[in-house]
Amino acid sequence: MGSIAQEPQDFAYTGGSDASKNFTTICMGVGRIHSEGYFYGTNPLHYTLPLLLLQLSLASTIILLTGRLLRPLGQTSMVPQILGGIILGPTVLGRCPNFTDTFFPLRSFIVLDTLSSFGYMFYFFLIGVQTDPWLLKKMEKKTFAMGISTVGLPLIISTACSLVMTRFIGVGPQIASSLPVVAMSDSVISFPIITHFLAELKIINSDFGRVAMSSSIASNLFSFCVVMVSVLLKEHSNEKFEVLTTFCTGIAVALIIAFAVRPGILWMIKHNPHGEEMKEEYIFAVLIGVLVSGFFCQATGLNVYYGPLVLGMAIPAGPPFGSALVEKLELMNSWLFMPLYFVKNGLVINVFGVKPIHYVAVQFIIFISCIGKFIGSFLPALLCKMPMNDAVALGLVMNAQGILELGMFKMLKKANALDNEAFVVMCTSMVLVTGAITPFVRHLYDPSRRYVVYKKRTVMHSRPDSELRVVVCINDKENVPAIINLLEAFNPTKRSPMEVFILHLIELVGHVKPLLIAHKPTKRPSSMASPSEHVVNAFRQYEENNHSVVSVQPFTAISSYATMHDNVCTIALDKRTSLVILPYHRRFAANPALGTSRRGIRIMNNNVLDKAPCSIAILVDRGLLNTSRSILESWSPFRVAVLFLGGVDDWEALAIGTRMVAHPNINLTMVRLLENGNVTSDDMRKGRLTMNW
Repeated sequence: MGSIAQEPQDFAYTGGSDASKNFTTICMGVGRIHSEGYFYGTNPLHYTLPLLLLQLSLASTIILLTGRLLRPLGQTSMVPQILGGIILGPTVLGRCPNFTDTFFPLRSFIVLDTLSSFGYMFYFFLIGVQTDPWLLKKMEKKTFAMGISTVGLPLIISTACSLVMTRFIGVGPQIASSLPVVAMSDSVISFPIITHFLAELKIINSDFGRVAMSSSIASNLFSFCVVMVSVLLKEHSNEKFEVLTTFCTGIAVALIIAFAVRPGILWMIKHNPHGEEMKEEYIFAVLIGVLVSGFFCQATGLNVYYGPLVLGMAIPAGPPFGSALVEKLELMNSWLFMPLYFVKNGLVINVFGVKPIHYVAVQFIIFISCIGKFIGSFLPALLCKMPMNDAVALGLVMNAQGILELGMFKMLKKANALDNEAFVVMCTSMVLVTGAITPFVRHLYDPSRRYVVYKKRTVMHSRPDSELRVVVCINDKENVPAIINLLEAFNPTKRSPMEVFILHLIELVGHVKPLLIAHKPTKRPSSMASPSEHVVNAFRQYEENNHSVVSVQPFTAISSYATMHDNVCTIALDKRTSLVILPYHRRFAANPALGTSRRGIRIMNNNVLDKAPCSIAILVDRGLLNTSRSILESWSPFRVAVLFLGGVDDWEALAIGTRMVAHPNINLTMVRLLENGNVTSDDMRKGRLTMNW
């Protein structure tokens, strides 16, 4: 015998069960766990373990195939995830005879519900790990007001409409009581979901993405307060003491984690060897803490996800601890446990069981809420002088929903605040709305448009006696000696100084919000910027050695490789640089077979080549410049060759060569390759303009 925590409606469709009955137990045979196999005359699907393995495989496969089919439409991962669960439910495959009884029988719901809840608990923990609670301190007042209006306006309008509809439209009493809850729950906004949506559209590093994220933080905070108050009042409308007890318990859990657990986590980080991965015993200790916090919350009447969420927020985001936890947990949780969560919800979504009048009523409230969120963000964005296209895109982005909203709908349904039909309509509408806005946002906002410049920014078009402004990208510390020697070869002088913008590129892991950190000479580096400390110090020393002819401005960009080019292009645009230097994505070794290729850096380099507003140079370091000895200190001259074919890139290389040739320790050779020995008049004209050395 085993208890089940799901509502009767969650499995009423299996075998035609009556939803009005109060199911409390499910009978399971103790010996029906491991199957002996077909060859011994037993059906594996009648046993718990093989059935669970098949359910895991089926859930992940359907979601993966759905994502592949929707990829040409440019959909985000949330749409195929929820849609895959619906496909396995009574709406699609569940309508086939015996499908549900065979693959998702009633007796499997105990294990299915337990594992899916386990996965969702760790999903909340990872959300907490990747969230920086101190972002609220850095928020501007305008952005905060924009976030509040994005939730407040739809909440007021949709709630008013729901109250009017319950009076004048003939719907059932359960739907009538659910409409105000629909208005409330569909007006909220989740910061992690908005951030994930922007990241999948690869616009999270843009100015638009930063505004949307900052606004969603305020919206999320306001939404959290609205949801918690609504749920508590709905569950304990006549029991004030229980409401007070729940609040006090939640505050106590947060205080224990903040003042007892967090110092221990900081101690682990402090005693972990600098620059190395976190010790496994520290990782295990935190994972045990996740389980203990979930148990404590469940035992005291709190939601099982609350403790892991707060514990995750107590862990400093990013490296070393946050990134290590995300790397170890995210893949397994996303593709092993979370598909069961989507299937568990999809199994109770039967669109054919919703009455048309109820569908129209709930869908109308959802539509009003979407319009309210759009206007609530669109109008403040215009008042803040945001371009029209960006303001429209912002209004659409704020309507994106995902896993957290799905969990909230489920929580409200379990608290009897939401009718089953309303739950079905809200889940399907969530997929439709998010799927519909995605192509519009892609069309309205293209961050590469702002990188288009009308004045040519190249070394060739800059005057020889003008300042040379260069962006230098650093992927790891091994790039530094070669880059410094290359910069010295550019021969900066007082007549033609050089300003270098150093951009240390770090992959974003264990953090939701990408960061661009400017290193000030008098400012102590933050914990997030500590991996860049050695790189920054090396270029500070280079600046001191070339005082009055070289100035250095170091930055650290923490972002995913798919959007890292936005940081590079933005700095190149804002600082009006003529050249961007990118290290080659492949590391070379003495033995070519030992060389390594970094796919993420290759993607970033290709994106910069496509969208940068100035010239691009890719440094292929074979080790010749990878030495601590400066070019100026070298006893032997450096020989530089320029292979000239006559293209635009060749003229740019020749312009860089004109700066190098004046260096006392550089010998430059130009090799020009001509077809049939012909020299055009255009070549001669360009030659007179460029080759004055």
